[in-house]
Amino acid sequence: MQFQNWVLVFAIGFSSLPAAADAPLLDNGYRHMYDLQFNEAHDSFHEFERNHPADPMGPASDAAAYLFTEFDRMHILQSEFFVQEQHFYTDKKLAPDPELKRRFEQDLATARRLAGSALADANAQFALLLARGLESDYLALVEKRYGASFQEMKAGRQLAEQLLSAHPEYYDAWIAVGVENYMLSVKPAPVRWLLRLAGGETDRSLGIEKLRITASKGHYLAPFARLLLAVAALRDGNRKEAHDTLARLCQEYPHNPLYAQELARLQTAGGVAR
Repeated sequence: MQFQNWVLVFAIGFSSLPAAADAPLLDNGYRHMYDLQFNEAHDSFHEFERNHPADPMGPASDAAAYLFTEFDRMHILQSEFFVQEQHFYTDKKLAPDPELKRRFEQDLATARRLAGSALADANAQFALLLARGLESDYLALVEKRYGASFQEMKAGRQLAEQLLSAHPEYYDAWIAVGVENYMLSVKPAPVRWLLRLAGGETDRSLGIEKLRITASKGHYLAPFARLLLAVAALRDGNRKEAHDTLARLCQEYPHNPLYAQELARLQTAGGVAR
C-alpha cells in the first residue's frame, strides 16, 4: 500500500511568514531555486548560513534546494502529479544521486540540531517542520518508501498544528494540513480507511481550504500551494482555474519549464473556457 506524504517542493510568496534575520538572502535563494538556478540558490543559502550560523532556516532551505535539484533531474513532478491519473505516486524505481543525498541529509541533520536547541522559538519550529516535510518528500518521491514517508508526514502535520495554535500568522504551515488531506482523499476508499486508522487525515474539502490559505497568504510555500490547486482543478475538470494558475506561475518563474509545459498541454488538449 502506498502512503502519501505531504509534499514540500518550496516556492516564494513573499507576503506573510514572519521574516527571519537577513530574510532577503532566503527570498533570493528560493526565487533562484524555483527558476532552476540551483548554484545561485545555494550561494544565497550558504551566505545566510555564514551570517546566521545558529538559524536552522539556512540549512533547511539549502536542503530544499538539493531536493528540488533531484526533482528536476528526475522529472518527478511531471511524472507523479501531471501524468498519473488516479492516486499520485508510482512504484517506478529511480536512481538517486548519492552525493546529493549525502549533502541533503547533512543539511537536514544540521537544521534539526539547530532547531532542537531553540524549540521555544517559532522560527525554529517552522524550520523543524520544513525538515520533516523535506525528508518525507525524499522518502516517498525518490526512494518510494511510503510507510516511512507517512510517519514523517504525520509528525510534520502535528508540528504544523502546534505551531499554528500559538502563531496563526505562519500561513505556510497550513500546507502540511492541506496536502495531507487532499492527497490522501484521492486514494481508494479501502486505503483511505486504513490511512485513517493509522492516524492520517483524508478530508478533501478541508485539504483544498487549507491549500487556498497558503496560496493566498503564505510566504515560501504559496506558489507550491497554487501548483497543487492547479492539479486539483485539472482533476475536477476546472480547466480555467488550472490555466489561470499555471499562467501566473509561468510568468513568475520563466526559467522553470514545468509550468509552461503543463500550460501548453492544457491548451493543446482542447482550449480553456473563458
